[in-house]
Amino acid sequence: MDETTSQSPVAAVIARFPGVVAERPSTPGEAVVSVDAAHWAEVARWLHDEGGFEFLSDLCGVDWPHRQPRFEVVCTLTDMRTPARIRVVVGVGGDPPAAPSVTGIWPGANWFEREAYDMFGIVFEGHPDLTRILMPDEWEGYPLRKDYSVGKVPVEYKHLSPGH
Repeated sequence: MDETTSQSPVAAVIARFPGVVAERPSTPGEAVVSVDAAHWAEVARWLHDEGGFEFLSDLCGVDWPHRQPRFEVVCTLTDMRTPARIRVVVGVGGDPPAAPSVTGIWPGANWFEREAYDMFGIVFEGHPDLTRILMPDEWEGYPLRKDYSVGKVPVEYKHLSPGH
């Protein structure tokens, strides 16, 4: 913890993982870094154990169809003692796109990772129950991918008779 109290969260994690973690452009006052999926588990463990970021407040997927890697997992972490917040953007590639699960570090990541899997098809390796959470089990495709056809699912409208 001494290392993070004398430095900003961004400077501390970059100093610990030079060449692995990079600062991302952000609005003033925000701490944002990026890391490749191959190093995410190690960086996440350090952020939790040494960096003081014991609370994962959000994790979501992002689809950038014209970038490489195409997908990102964005995690917002909070150190409740200082308080400090850092956003970690994890670049996720592959077919299927895959990143290590962080449910063993932050148990609250469980449903967030399932949602990113269900909506984007991002596989979280080592997840204890990586199954659909929002869509039916038999659903085909990933609705929040930018190349998902909006007109693919027929929508059935029920007409109510007058007076109902």
